[in-house]
Amino acid sequence: MKIIVTGGLGFLGSEISKKLSELGHEVETLSRTNFNNERNKIKHHQVDLSQKIDNTRIFDGVQCIFHTAAKAGIDGRYDDYYTANYIATENLLEVAKISGVQFFIYTSSPSVVFSGNAIKEGKEDMPYISSRISPYSYTKSIAEKKVLSSNNETFASVALRPHLIWGENDPHLLPKVICRHRSGKLKIIGDGLNQVDLTHVDNVVHAHILALNCLIMGKPIGGRAYFISQNEPVQLWSWLNFIFTKLDLHPVKEKISLRKAYSIGLAAELLWKIFPMKSDLPMTRFVACQLAHDHWFSSAAAKRDLGYEPILSMKEALDKTTPWLKSL
Repeated sequence: MKIIVTGGLGFLGSEISKKLSELGHEVETLSRTNFNNERNKIKHHQVDLSQKIDNTRIFDGVQCIFHTAAKAGIDGRYDDYYTANYIATENLLEVAKISGVQFFIYTSSPSVVFSGNAIKEGKEDMPYISSRISPYSYTKSIAEKKVLSSNNETFASVALRPHLIWGENDPHLLPKVICRHRSGKLKIIGDGLNQVDLTHVDNVVHAHILALNCLIMGKPIGGRAYFISQNEPVQLWSWLNFIFTKLDLHPVKEKISLRKAYSIGLAAELLWKIFPMKSDLPMTRFVACQLAHDHWFSSAAAKRDLGYEPILSMKEALDKTTPWLKSL
């Protein structure tokens, strides 16, 4: 099968591309980044998806698109997130249908149902986020709705919502936490007992391959979204401190209340909006809630419809990732 992976040079996109190629598919990748050499028989195209796609020949013969490209983060202009996450998805859907693509697998996020409250064993019937407290989450939610509403008899679209992807070569999650801890800026928010589900990249790739196989077999998963989790929620701060000890770093003990962190986040957001700063926001309301509350999700629907089960346990995943973390 000929397949295009957007964001194919990124953390998840590159792993999906590699796996698809290993399985014998003809894989090509898209991103804003130019990359001249073919990697493992994978051809790359430099395309800005936020602009109208004129070179539709790239999509000739393509049967499936994995759309992993997105603007992630906690700060920045809403318009930038809207363009990168919604407009780009809209443009891609348009050219996919024109080109006769059959399957569209969208990498979404559990944050599309963020409410600011604790979530325990969240299920797919939760309502979408209703505020713009997180530009990333809101624009991913409207993009997901666009993808799922595009599903029809000749174009099957599905959304996967992997929770907090981590693993070797992760450019965001653990490296940023470790860097913040080393600089002495990391504090426990809340009581430190909140449970969170983090999903290793190998499990996320596995879920994407299962979704493709189900679509090929004609299973009725089109128009649906699925949470993809590790199925092993951990006590976040205890888990991070366990990692820190493996890296010969002292554990985090200092705490700050959620109310205080939320207020700091609100003040920082206003300050950065009035006086644009080059540095990253030190805190946001969204991050304060994420670091203090329970947020873990059930992947029962993914197990039922896709046959999804994690192929790596948390222990196996950490054992695999720790040597890389030590190299940071």
